[in-house]
Amino acid sequence: MQIEVLNISGKKTAKKVDLIDSIFGVEPNDHCIYLDVKSILANQRQGTHKSKERAEIARTTKKLKRQKGTGGARAGSMKSPVFVGGGRAFGPRPRDYSFKLNKKVKNLARTSALSYKAKDNAITVLEDFNFEAPKTKNFVDLIKNLNLDSKKTLFIIGAKNDNVYLSSRNLPGSKVITATDINTYDILHADNVILAESSVKVIETILNK
Repeated sequence: MQIEVLNISGKKTAKKVDLIDSIFGVEPNDHCIYLDVKSILANQRQGTHKSKERAEIARTTKKLKRQKGTGGARAGSMKSPVFVGGGRAFGPRPRDYSFKLNKKVKNLARTSALSYKAKDNAITVLEDFNFEAPKTKNFVDLIKNLNLDSKKTLFIIGAKNDNVYLSSRNLPGSKVITATDINTYDILHADNVILAESSVKVIETILNK
C-alpha cells in the first residue's frame, strides 16, 4: 500500500511511502484488540481504594441490649456492618489490576488497530518536521493545514522531540508519541493517525519481530 507524503503545509510532495501489508493490511483480530486495550486501561488504575472493615473501626464493643427476649438478632458490637457507622463488609482493598499479555498478542492488537485505520483511510504520512521553539500556535497551524482541526489526532514521530511534544501538550484533541511507544488504545482513540516519515521504519522494526 503506497501513500503520498505531505509537508507541514498540507501539500503533496514528490515522495511516497510503502505501508507494508504485514502491519497495515492484516485481517484485524478484535479479541486481541479487546485484551490489549483492557490491559492498558487496567495498568493505568492506581488500585489504592480502601474502606475500613469492622476490625479497623473505633467503636464500642459494649453489649447493646440483652441477648434474648427482644425479638431481634443478637448484637454485641457497634462495629458490626449492620449498624450505621459500622465497618464495611468485604470492602475494597488496595490491589494491582495489571495482568500479563503475551508479546505476540500485543503485536497482533497493534497491527490490527493500524490496519483498521488504513482501511478507513485515516492514516497520513508527514515529512519529518521540527519547531524552532515550543509554541502551541505552530502545532495548531499544522493541524489546520492538514484539515484535521476538528478531529482527534495522534502524531507518531520517529524520535523524541521536545519542541513538538511541548507544542501539542495543552491541546486536548491531539497527542504526540514516539514510534517506540505506540499502543492499541491511542491508535483506536484517535480519529486520524499522522505518521512522521521516519516513524514508519521504526514501527516496521518493532512490529515485524
